[in-house]
Amino acid sequence: MRGLSRRQALAGLGTVSLGAVIAACSDDDPEPRATNESTATEFDGARTCAQTAEQTEGPFYFDVDEIRSDIREDRDGSELRLGIRVRDAACEPLPDAVVDIWHCDAEGSYSAEPDTYLRGAQVTNRDGVAEFTTIYPGWYPGRTIHIHAKVHLDRTTVLTTQLYFDDAFSARVFTRDEAYPGESNRDGFNASDGIYDERLELTLAEEGEAYRGRITLDVARA
Repeated sequence: MRGLSRRQALAGLGTVSLGAVIAACSDDDPEPRATNESTATEFDGARTCAQTAEQTEGPFYFDVDEIRSDIREDRDGSELRLGIRVRDAACEPLPDAVVDIWHCDAEGSYSAEPDTYLRGAQVTNRDGVAEFTTIYPGWYPGRTIHIHAKVHLDRTTVLTTQLYFDDAFSARVFTRDEAYPGESNRDGFNASDGIYDERLELTLAEEGEAYRGRITLDVARA
């Protein structure tokens, strides 16, 4: 079985659990890291409930139409374990929301069809949390470090936004890993980025030899 597509998830999830969705995932992602209650506690310190800011989609989006947690494929770079919690206007977690993400690789390039690296979707569990295994994004001229994200509820896109990184944290990552072109000629930083929003910064931490990023997205139901 190739895997459950994003369209299938949007069309018929109902009360299907994240575990059931993951069980249908493709052989390309044989051991997805399902979210559990212990992971949900990492979000307790997230900002108070307020609708997350919309941001531009950008020019590089296309629908991969595949539910998967590991989106790295063949891309080199430092592992990033990304957790996104989705809540409604009453600050209640939203299970069965579909979260789409996409971002550039360590050298600043986005995949283009038919390639699908660093793109994918995941479904939130009962705590409203979706997890991805990816790499720490690189940079390209004119933009600060970022990840694009969409949230879909009941076949409707309810949020399009971008997620950001602390500049000092990024500098440490880029100087430690040879997959990145270093930091010396980087020209995009949070302070100079035209659409950066500090409310959309990930909470970052080192996790062994990898990195962890967490954020809560609050959305209005469709």
